[in-house]
Amino acid sequence: MLHAELLHLFRRRRVQVLLAVLALVPIAIVISLKFSGGPDGGEGPTFLNQVTNNGVFAALAALTISLPVFLPLAISIVAGDAIAGEASLGTLRYLLVRPAGRSRLLAVKAATIVAFCFAATLAVSVAGLATGSILFPVGRITTLSGDTLSLWAGIARIGGAAGLVSLTLLGLAAIALFASTLTNIPVGAMGATLGILILSGVLDAIPQLSGLHPWLFTHGWLSFADLLRTHVTWTAIENNLALQAGYVAVFASAAWARFTTRDILA
Repeated sequence: MLHAELLHLFRRRRVQVLLAVLALVPIAIVISLKFSGGPDGGEGPTFLNQVTNNGVFAALAALTISLPVFLPLAISIVAGDAIAGEASLGTLRYLLVRPAGRSRLLAVKAATIVAFCFAATLAVSVAGLATGSILFPVGRITTLSGDTLSLWAGIARIGGAAGLVSLTLLGLAAIALFASTLTNIPVGAMGATLGILILSGVLDAIPQLSGLHPWLFTHGWLSFADLLRTHVTWTAIENNLALQAGYVAVFASAAWARFTTRDILA
């Protein structure tokens, strides 16, 4: 059942287009930097200047730029469509005819969403790494601490950062899955998820609400950058992962409670 759902998800034209668009983000960034002056341009944020000096940093730049908008948008579309999309097409009732039951169907849908989170992050990071390596020189990686790592050690750190970004998005994915169980209209679930995302970002930007910030699921999204220190600082990363796990537990449980008691009319 899981294999069939994964094939169904990644064969959908909409999902393929989403992954292609995500891959185009780092490609567009690197090409823009190349034609705007390359290593001698000296303009823009620090991490963009690092890209021009070492193409490997294009993967990190792409993750940093994609994380606030592009990646959450893609996750909201796929996760928000998981249950609501089947209901709107009238196929949800037929899926439940299988002996698997509602709990297993929801678990399989959740697993496919997790797989998409990793696929989306992989598309961004690999496209950035490949394009940056082609258009700019590559070499030893300068960490945020000012030391250097070998090229392969740096790439391994970047791979770890991509994995952390994937895990970071699971809290949002759980919210979208829950929203998907509340409606038969996929756009409604997607819109609700994006609304919660925007609200979390706005609240996180208000200094007077600093006591609330550690509980917002977007607060620690950029903690993956700590992997690029010579000696990795784990505190922010662990806090972020624990918070995402909490959101997953709460909203996945809510999705299960809603879906297992919902009247399926279509």
